[in-house]
Amino acid sequence: MTTTDLDRPLRIGLVSVSDRASSGVYQDQGLPALESWFSSALSTPWVMETRLIPDERPAIEQALIDLVDQARCHLVITTGGTGPARRDVTPEASLAVATKEMPGFGEQMRQISLHFVPTAILSRQVAVIRETADHAALILNLPGQPKSIKETLEGLKDADGKQLVAGIFAAIPYCIDLIGGPYIETNEAVCKAFRPKSAIRVKKSDV
Repeated sequence: MTTTDLDRPLRIGLVSVSDRASSGVYQDQGLPALESWFSSALSTPWVMETRLIPDERPAIEQALIDLVDQARCHLVITTGGTGPARRDVTPEASLAVATKEMPGFGEQMRQISLHFVPTAILSRQVAVIRETADHAALILNLPGQPKSIKETLEGLKDADGKQLVAGIFAAIPYCIDLIGGPYIETNEAVCKAFRPKSAIRVKKSDV
Protein backbone atom coordinates (compact mmCIF):
# COMPACT_ATOMS: atom_id res chain seq x y z
CA MET A 1 0.00 0.00 0.00
CA THR A 2 1.40 3.40 -0.98
CA THR A 3 1.41 6.62 1.02
CA THR A 4 -1.15 7.98 -1.47
CA ASP A 5 -3.43 5.04 -0.68
CA LEU A 6 -3.05 5.65 3.03
CA ASP A 7 -3.91 9.34 2.67
CA ARG A 8 -7.25 8.70 0.94
CA PRO A 9 -10.23 9.99 2.92
CA LEU A 10 -12.28 7.34 4.66
CA ARG A 11 -15.58 6.83 2.85
CA ILE A 12 -18.41 5.90 5.24
CA GLY A 13 -21.86 4.75 4.19
CA LEU A 14 -24.62 5.34 6.74
CA VAL A 15 -27.91 3.48 6.32
CA SER A 16 -30.96 3.99 8.54
CA VAL A 17 -33.52 1.20 8.16
CA SER A 18 -37.00 2.22 9.30
CA ASP A 19 -40.46 1.93 7.75
CA ARG A 20 -41.86 4.89 9.64
CA ALA A 21 -38.88 7.25 9.33
CA SER A 22 -38.47 6.52 5.62
CA SER A 23 -42.15 7.28 5.03
CA GLY A 24 -42.03 10.54 7.00
CA VAL A 25 -44.08 9.40 10.02
CA TYR A 26 -41.30 10.64 12.30
CA GLN A 27 -37.85 12.15 11.89
CA ASP A 28 -34.97 9.71 11.59
CA GLN A 29 -32.56 9.82 14.54
CA GLY A 30 -30.01 7.21 13.47
CA LEU A 31 -28.27 9.11 10.69
CA PRO A 32 -27.80 12.37 12.66
CA ALA A 33 -26.50 10.39 15.66
CA LEU A 34 -23.95 8.55 13.52
CA GLU A 35 -22.82 11.69 11.72
CA SER A 36 -22.38 13.49 15.05
CA TRP A 37 -20.39 10.61 16.54
CA PHE A 38 -18.02 10.28 13.61
CA SER A 39 -17.50 14.05 13.53
CA SER A 40 -16.27 13.93 17.12
CA ALA A 41 -14.39 10.61 16.92
CA LEU A 42 -12.36 10.85 13.71
CA SER A 43 -9.27 13.04 13.35
CA THR A 44 -8.51 11.99 9.76
CA PRO A 45 -10.44 13.16 6.66
CA TRP A 46 -13.70 11.36 5.92
CA VAL A 47 -16.73 11.71 3.71
CA MET A 48 -20.12 10.09 4.01
CA GLU A 49 -22.98 8.76 1.90
CA THR A 50 -26.39 8.34 3.56
CA ARG A 51 -29.47 6.27 2.84
CA LEU A 52 -32.87 6.23 4.60
CA ILE A 53 -34.83 3.16 3.55
CA PRO A 54 -37.75 0.98 4.72
CA ASP A 55 -37.47 -2.46 6.34
CA GLU A 56 -37.45 -4.24 2.99
CA ARG A 57 -34.73 -6.79 2.43
CA PRO A 58 -34.24 -6.11 -1.31
CA ALA A 59 -33.91 -2.37 -0.63
CA ILE A 60 -31.39 -2.95 2.16
CA GLU A 61 -29.33 -5.34 0.04
CA GLN A 62 -29.29 -2.91 -2.89
CA ALA A 63 -28.26 0.00 -0.64
CA LEU A 64 -25.34 -2.01 0.78
CA ILE A 65 -24.22 -3.16 -2.67
CA ASP A 66 -24.40 0.38 -4.07
CA LEU A 67 -22.47 1.89 -1.16
CA VAL A 68 -19.66 -0.65 -1.45
CA ASP A 69 -19.48 -1.32 -5.20
CA GLN A 70 -20.45 2.08 -6.62
CA ALA A 71 -19.78 4.69 -3.90
CA ARG A 72 -16.62 2.79 -2.87
CA CYS A 73 -17.26 3.12 0.85
CA HIS A 74 -14.70 1.46 3.13
CA LEU A 75 -17.09 1.25 6.09
CA VAL A 76 -20.87 0.90 5.99
CA ILE A 77 -22.95 1.29 9.14
CA THR A 78 -26.63 0.37 9.37
CA THR A 79 -29.01 1.25 12.19
CA GLY A 80 -32.32 -0.45 12.87
CA GLY A 81 -34.00 -3.68 11.84
CA THR A 82 -31.94 -6.09 13.96
CA GLY A 83 -34.54 -7.42 16.40
CA PRO A 84 -36.76 -10.52 16.25
CA ALA A 85 -39.83 -8.83 14.72
CA ARG A 86 -41.09 -10.11 11.37
CA ARG A 87 -39.92 -7.02 9.46
CA ASP A 88 -36.46 -6.90 11.11
CA VAL A 89 -34.34 -8.17 8.21
CA THR A 90 -31.17 -6.05 8.27
CA PRO A 91 -28.92 -8.96 9.38
CA GLU A 92 -30.28 -11.19 6.61
CA ALA A 93 -29.64 -8.48 4.03
CA SER A 94 -26.11 -7.93 5.33
CA LEU A 95 -25.27 -11.64 5.22
CA ALA A 96 -26.72 -11.94 1.73
CA VAL A 97 -24.21 -9.45 0.27
CA ALA A 98 -21.23 -10.67 2.29
CA THR A 99 -18.11 -12.56 1.33
CA LYS A 100 -16.93 -12.96 4.95
CA GLU A 101 -18.67 -12.86 8.32
CA MET A 102 -17.01 -11.13 11.30
CA PRO A 103 -18.84 -12.63 14.31
CA GLY A 104 -16.71 -10.96 16.99
CA PHE A 105 -18.36 -7.60 16.36
CA GLY A 106 -21.87 -8.92 17.01
CA GLU A 107 -20.72 -10.70 20.14
CA GLN A 108 -19.16 -7.54 21.54
CA MET A 109 -22.13 -5.33 20.62
CA ARG A 110 -24.47 -7.57 22.60
CA GLN A 111 -22.00 -7.74 25.48
CA ILE A 112 -21.91 -3.93 25.70
CA SER A 113 -25.69 -3.60 25.54
CA LEU A 114 -26.20 -6.25 28.22
CA HIS A 115 -24.65 -3.84 30.71
CA PHE A 116 -27.73 -1.68 30.22
CA VAL A 117 -30.69 -3.87 29.25
CA PRO A 118 -31.38 -7.63 29.49
CA THR A 119 -33.18 -7.49 26.15
CA ALA A 120 -29.80 -7.06 24.42
CA ILE A 121 -29.87 -10.82 23.86
CA LEU A 122 -32.70 -10.25 21.39
CA SER A 123 -30.40 -8.29 19.08
CA ARG A 124 -29.23 -10.09 15.95
CA GLN A 125 -26.61 -7.57 14.86
CA VAL A 126 -23.96 -8.91 12.51
CA ALA A 127 -20.80 -7.62 10.85
CA VAL A 128 -19.54 -8.73 7.46
CA ILE A 129 -17.01 -7.89 4.79
CA ARG A 130 -18.04 -7.43 1.19
CA GLU A 131 -15.28 -7.83 -1.39
CA THR A 132 -15.18 -7.04 -5.10
CA ALA A 133 -12.27 -7.56 -7.48
CA ASP A 134 -10.52 -4.38 -6.37
CA HIS A 135 -12.30 -3.13 -3.28
CA ALA A 136 -13.53 -4.27 0.15
CA ALA A 137 -15.67 -2.80 2.91
CA LEU A 138 -16.69 -3.63 6.45
CA ILE A 139 -20.47 -3.60 7.00
CA LEU A 140 -21.79 -3.32 10.57
CA ASN A 141 -25.33 -3.44 11.98
CA LEU A 142 -25.82 -1.03 14.90
CA PRO A 143 -28.82 -0.38 17.16
CA GLY A 144 -31.34 2.27 16.17
CA GLN A 145 -31.33 4.50 19.28
CA PRO A 146 -28.73 7.33 19.45
CA LYS A 147 -27.73 6.46 23.03
CA SER A 148 -27.19 2.82 22.09
CA ILE A 149 -25.24 3.79 18.98
CA LYS A 150 -22.81 5.85 21.07
CA GLU A 151 -22.43 3.13 23.71
CA THR A 152 -21.82 0.45 21.10
CA LEU A 153 -19.14 2.44 19.29
CA GLU A 154 -17.38 3.86 22.37
CA GLY A 155 -17.92 1.13 24.97
CA LEU A 156 -18.25 1.78 28.68
CA LYS A 157 -16.19 4.26 30.71
CA ASP A 158 -16.16 5.12 34.40
CA ALA A 159 -16.66 8.62 35.83
CA ASP A 160 -12.97 9.41 35.26
CA GLY A 161 -13.07 8.34 31.62
CA LYS A 162 -11.27 5.02 32.16
CA GLN A 163 -12.33 2.36 29.67
CA LEU A 164 -14.26 -0.46 31.36
CA VAL A 165 -15.54 -2.31 28.30
CA ALA A 166 -14.11 -1.73 24.83
CA GLY A 167 -16.42 -0.36 22.18
CA ILE A 168 -16.37 -1.92 18.75
CA PHE A 169 -14.83 1.07 16.98
CA ALA A 170 -11.48 0.48 18.71
CA ALA A 171 -10.95 -2.49 16.38
CA ILE A 172 -12.34 -0.97 13.19
CA PRO A 173 -9.32 1.11 12.02
CA TYR A 174 -7.05 -1.95 12.01
CA CYS A 175 -9.74 -4.00 10.26
CA ILE A 176 -9.92 -1.32 7.56
CA ASP A 177 -6.11 -1.47 7.28
CA LEU A 178 -6.25 -5.22 6.69
CA ILE A 179 -8.83 -5.00 3.90
CA GLY A 180 -6.93 -2.30 2.03
CA GLY A 181 -8.67 0.87 3.20
CA PRO A 182 -7.20 4.21 4.30
CA TYR A 183 -5.39 4.68 7.60
CA ILE A 184 -7.81 5.95 10.26
CA GLU A 185 -6.79 8.05 13.25
CA THR A 186 -9.17 8.94 16.06
CA ASN A 187 -9.76 11.51 18.74
CA GLU A 188 -8.54 9.43 21.67
CA ALA A 189 -10.72 11.34 24.13
CA VAL A 190 -13.69 9.75 22.35
CA CYS A 191 -12.31 6.42 21.17
CA LYS A 192 -8.74 5.14 21.02
CA ALA A 193 -7.99 2.91 18.06
CA PHE A 194 -6.01 -0.25 18.77
CA ARG A 195 -3.36 -1.59 16.41
CA PRO A 196 -0.38 -3.92 16.88
CA LYS A 197 2.79 -1.86 17.27
CA SER A 198 4.00 -2.98 13.84
CA ALA A 199 0.89 -1.47 12.24
CA ILE A 200 1.04 1.96 13.89
CA ARG A 201 1.91 4.73 11.45
CA VAL A 202 3.90 7.75 12.61
CA LYS A 203 1.75 10.88 12.57
CA LYS A 204 2.85 13.61 10.18
CA SER A 205 2.85 16.04 13.10
CA ASP A 206 5.42 13.85 14.87
CA VAL A 207 7.86 13.76 11.96
